[in-house]
Amino acid sequence: MKIKFALLLICTILLASCGSQRKVRTSKKPVVKKTTTINKSKIVKKEEEKLEATSFVVVTFESVTDYISTFENTAKSNMINYGIPASITLAQGILESGAGKGELCKKANNHFGIKCHVGWEGDRVYHDDDTSQECFRKYNHPAESYRDHSLFLTSRSRYSKLFELDKGDYKGWAKGLKDAGYATDPKYPTKLIYIIEKYNLHKFDNEVLGIKDNSSNDDEVNDDQPVVISGLEHQVIKGDTLYSLSKKYNISIDEIRSKNKLDSDSLSIGQILKIK
Repeated sequence: MKIKFALLLICTILLASCGSQRKVRTSKKPVVKKTTTINKSKIVKKEEEKLEATSFVVVTFESVTDYISTFENTAKSNMINYGIPASITLAQGILESGAGKGELCKKANNHFGIKCHVGWEGDRVYHDDDTSQECFRKYNHPAESYRDHSLFLTSRSRYSKLFELDKGDYKGWAKGLKDAGYATDPKYPTKLIYIIEKYNLHKFDNEVLGIKDNSSNDDEVNDDQPVVISGLEHQVIKGDTLYSLSKKYNISIDEIRSKNKLDSDSLSIGQILKIK
């Protein structure tokens, strides 16, 4: 009897334990992949170029023309007072100052990269150029920099030959500045001439000299008569040659070459030639 009771008890326990087992459902959480969306803005690229002298600055056409508008009258005034072509002054200002955006220009109002040199008693700043931390002149206003540029060129004998050039001879001035030691860059004249011709800075020289500027319209140039200044000089127009000028003014080609120190027979439109 006891054995039967024991067996019955064991069966009851086994049945209870089987009934209590439940299937456990496991649910996997969905894996959420995080994605990052980058909005790429469209960049409108303007015409840019790199100016390098005392600064390495990338400028736009608009920033250069704005600079010209700001300082063209100052450059013309200095041409009248000191005899330096306005085109040269502006081209140097654009190049040396990075069209007003260079570091030296911003911190010292120095638009022409003029160093302290012996005898400078004004304010100064130090800036990396040919060597580290060179001394440069500091001005309170850009106009002071423009005036000092003119005084710098007129007061030093090494630049005296430049003032013997025909007025408005920007190419001669560009080459002469390099030869006189204004800059160490062998491409300095090329850079100045490029800026002058790209932005038509020579027109400011013509305005000071009272010469009609025909560079903006080739058709008008073809119809214009040669410009004679004071009966002694001739402004070259399209179609002029040394031969045609020798016939027109009854002077030999060799005389024209000699008077104007010409190395070749090529002429540039707007060039001023001494005739008699």
